[in-house]
Amino acid sequence: MCKAVNLSATGVFIETVNLGLRKGQQVELTFAINLGSVTKLHRRTAVVAHVSRGGTGLMMESYRARSS
Repeated sequence: MCKAVNLSATGVFIETVNLGLRKGQQVELTFAINLGSVTKLHRRTAVVAHVSRGGTGLMMESYRARSS
């Protein structure tokens, strides 16, 4: 469980402690979206773009495929 600090259609920055992630590594993300009485799970594949002391930047896989 991590906190998404900056989320867009192309990527997300999450607050993390050292998860051992490496730049270029593929990860599976699951977002819990609260819709009042219902919570939906939204899944995306992403690639680690950078790792810093404060967290991890991830690029959504669908965006990465178009920008290559």
